Amino acid sequence: MVRGKDVRSIGARSFGGAWNWTTATWPRRIVAVGGALGILALCLLLRRDTGPSAATAQAPAAAAPAAAPVPAAPQPTDVLAIVNGERITRADLARDALDHYGVDVLDSVVSKALIADQCRRLNLVVTREMVDEEIRNVAERFSIDVEEWVKMLEKERNITAEQYANDIIWPTVALRLLAASEIQPTEQDMQQAYETQFGPAVQCRLIACNDLPSAQKIRALAVAAPDEFGNLAKQYSVDVNSASAKGLIQPIRRHLGDANLEQVAFALPKGEISEVIPVHNQFILLKCENHLPARNVPIEQVRRPLEQAIRDKKLRLTSTHIFERLQQQAQVDKVYADPARRAQEPQIAARINGQILSTDALAAECVSRHGKQVLEGMIGRRLLEQSLKKGNVEVTQADVDAEIARAALAMGKTTTPGGDVPDVAGWIKQVTETQQLSVEDYIRDTVWPSAALKKLVAGSVTVSEEDLQKGFEANYGPRIKCRAIVLNQLRRAQEVWQMARDNPTPENFGVLAEQYSIDSVSRTLRGEVPPLQRHGGQPQLEREAFAMQPGELSGIIQVGESYVILLCEGRTEPRQIEFAAVRDLIQSDVYEKKLRMAMAREFERMHEMAQIDNFLAGTIKSPSKGQSIGAVADPAERAVPASFNAPPAGK
Repeated sequence: MVRGKDVRSIGARSFGGAWNWTTATWPRRIVAVGGALGILALCLLLRRDTGPSAATAQAPAAAAPAAAPVPAAPQPTDVLAIVNGERITRADLARDALDHYGVDVLDSVVSKALIADQCRRLNLVVTREMVDEEIRNVAERFSIDVEEWVKMLEKERNITAEQYANDIIWPTVALRLLAASEIQPTEQDMQQAYETQFGPAVQCRLIACNDLPSAQKIRALAVAAPDEFGNLAKQYSVDVNSASAKGLIQPIRRHLGDANLEQVAFALPKGEISEVIPVHNQFILLKCENHLPARNVPIEQVRRPLEQAIRDKKLRLTSTHIFERLQQQAQVDKVYADPARRAQEPQIAARINGQILSTDALAAECVSRHGKQVLEGMIGRRLLEQSLKKGNVEVTQADVDAEIARAALAMGKTTTPGGDVPDVAGWIKQVTETQQLSVEDYIRDTVWPSAALKKLVAGSVTVSEEDLQKGFEANYGPRIKCRAIVLNQLRRAQEVWQMARDNPTPENFGVLAEQYSIDSVSRTLRGEVPPLQRHGGQPQLEREAFAMQPGELSGIIQVGESYVILLCEGRTEPRQIEFAAVRDLIQSDVYEKKLRMAMAREFERMHEMAQIDNFLAGTIKSPSKGQSIGAVADPAERAVPASFNAPPAGK
């Protein structure tokens, strides 16, 4: 008998991606991009100033405490959006933006002020030329020109050119000046960096466990059946990213992580399984897949980029000490960061070296940075509230609790391994910590909207015999084993496709994927992705994949706004199991997936049929005439295949 969790792990892709309110409305956090952005771990995401351009002065005008340490107060209650006749005011937006981002923005305002103040004290000048040069250097590392790089940031990360220059690059350059004496590369640094990037490596699969007994038990299973290591990783590893690829991780290189783990990896013969390796608070098992030789690149050819990478790495490390010193010297009182004090002094967000940052000013800064995204979320929620009211439908606490339990079960967070009882408390802890959310934010922005949409569409979803047969074929039928490269520009896709056609070997394809793919999984794993199944939500991609022969290169397949190139490496055998044995599991799973798709369509329909005037974004949208649910494009057709970022089929 097949366990229920096996179908759930696959079914998340059987009929398209599951509904995700957060993805559909606004990004919760901007992901750091490139080496320069990683330096701002302590600064978080710094935003633009209210004075002259930050890049032209000795320090940003608004960030320098002696000049103008805090943002300006917001404007009065302007109407920023009208949703089917209901208004959303600036005050409404300020409250929501402050609630979502107040603590983060407060940290960044304070951090930037401290950096600017120290630069002024030491008479260190960050010029516009320095900022422009750093932007060129970062773009060069990604092999694209500056204009293309900035456009990509704005489109994919919602970082404007102004924000990027003032709030990311300016602090990076300023920190480098402050740490100049501590970040110069030594010859030993150069040798280690060269060995890390161009020296030999070990391709491994990994299983991570939270306790030693579990690791020892799993190791015994792996030693008894080494070929099942990947399946054991998928089933038991607590590291989700590698588990989704059957334990396959990026090649292990020297001087890059845990020294003991690296030593074990390099000593493993091909095909061997390691002993249990303690690493921090986890217990790791490795299986050596292959030893990769060093690359024949003279060190002098790469000295300049290596030196820059060493400086960036040292800067990331020394920035912590710089901030500790700045904080020890400064007088900073973050009132807003403490809920109890926030209630006592509601008008004051912080005191920075004797100057007051008001809560209104902090809210205005939150709106300045995140206002458009937050307003989109508010509009979506208002549409849901209007639909619930119109249909006389109520979302109860029981509905919210049930949705949290469903999410925990779908993600395999159960009270016992492989069980069917959701670990609600554990799931809430995991999702709030990994996404840096409060419980209130998670419920308001993810759980409640999902529960509301489910109430609105639940009665319209049915599962036919054809659906069940497709679900059975998706979960237990053959799959195509392939490598993939995902790109976001047709011209670049054509160039990469030509390079792949000139040498259509898995090795060359892997190199191209590592260099060009914008999908993190296929890039990290040199093009390897979980096998593609039928009825996984990407019919065009599936048709191409299932028509290919082993060793064959696909054409360029457009999926939404992305372009995918596949290299077929064969197909799996269908699993021998009777349909009747898993019918109930498939019924439940297919219903859930169709429900999620119906929820996505309903949300699209609400937008299509609404009158939305968004004055902040400068858009006005009138209801579409004759629009029906069925006429809305399937959301599953818009993005890179979910199967590229989801676990492969379970056993």
